[in-house]
Amino acid sequence: MLNIDEIQNGIVIDHIKAGTAIGLMDLLGIAGNRTASVALIQNARSKKTASGRKDIIKVEGDASWLNLDVLAYLDPNISVTIIENGKAVRKEQPKPPKRLVNIVRCKNPRCISSIEEECDQIFELSSNGKYRCVYCEQELQVKPE
Repeated sequence: MLNIDEIQNGIVIDHIKAGTAIGLMDLLGIAGNRTASVALIQNARSKKTASGRKDIIKVEGDASWLNLDVLAYLDPNISVTIIENGKAVRKEQPKPPKRLVNIVRCKNPRCISSIEEECDQIFELSSNGKYRCVYCEQELQVKPE
């Protein structure tokens, strides 16, 4: 059995779809951060997931720099547990953000965000629960894997 120490202060991102945590770490900027201690657990057993497997990310230290809003867009089943003084003080289910900035790219080849390199990729949550490009109204079709 694999044993990973508990963290004293930080966060635990749990119930990540098995095999996707490395991409999620890149997207959140965890992989490039040199100040945080990070534990990545892949293919852990899970009774809650259909596949029976999940990934877990533990971040020790100040995690206030993480943009956790994007987690609900990527996977609505992800949960975040806040750890303080070795105790879980709060468990959250992230809500879909109203706006995604530079998370996904617009697929419309005529969109200004596809043509101009310095233009941010911005999508807003519409009333029908789907994200649309703020420049060309292109709707996002599927969530990334």
